[in-house]
Amino acid sequence: MARRRKEEEHENHERWLISYADFITLLFAFFVVMYALSSLNEGKYRVLSDSISAAFRNIPGSTAGAMVQINPNDPMPVLIPLRKPQVANIKADAEREMNRELLRRKARDISAALAPLVHEGQVRVIEGALGITVEINASVLFDSGEAQLQIPALRALTAVGGILATTDFPLIVEGHTDNAPISSVIFPSNWELSGARAASVVRLFIETGVDARRLTAAGYADQRPVADNATADGRQRNRRVAITMESRSPDTPVEVAIPE
Repeated sequence: MARRRKEEEHENHERWLISYADFITLLFAFFVVMYALSSLNEGKYRVLSDSISAAFRNIPGSTAGAMVQINPNDPMPVLIPLRKPQVANIKADAEREMNRELLRRKARDISAALAPLVHEGQVRVIEGALGITVEINASVLFDSGEAQLQIPALRALTAVGGILATTDFPLIVEGHTDNAPISSVIFPSNWELSGARAASVVRLFIETGVDARRLTAAGYADQRPVADNATADGRQRNRRVAITMESRSPDTPVEVAIPE
């Protein structure tokens, strides 16, 4: 008996769906990976942008929204802020140097006005931290134990006062003595004598046009010697009047709050 012919298998026309599904899955995975990479790059871009902005603006940067993985084994970066140029300090230094140069010009003018006394060693011009000081030997200005200016001293100090009247610098006039004690009806001690001598010079400067608000008179007796009082030359140097032109402007007073 002849065998029945084996029926041919029915051909599946939907096999393409399997390949299509695999393709769609791969395509979806591709877009997922691309999206993840694009998000990571955006985060890194934000971190870079914020870091650059913070460096130029000298403000702490913001990394909000950035997704960055940090390896704890890596060394921590060190942020070095960029300092802005101190414009105020530069201006202050320039103004201070300009004031110094103006003081030096005034000191040269005073030295020229007192040139004979400078050559004789009776006047010294010194530049220090506070400004420029003109030291005049007391013997040129006053009689021994007196605080009234001599006639030749009036002419010399009037010329100095005319020079000082054209400036705005604070002026301190100091009276100094040697350590030889004095006791008179007018001056019981060197304190009164040194203070009165400084006041005499201040009054003359006011008469020559110097603003009284710029002037200060101080007497130091023998407490600030510039030479040894054990010798006659040292005592003579210590008897002096010092006129200081300060390079700074008067400070604006600020009240200090006291905690309760």
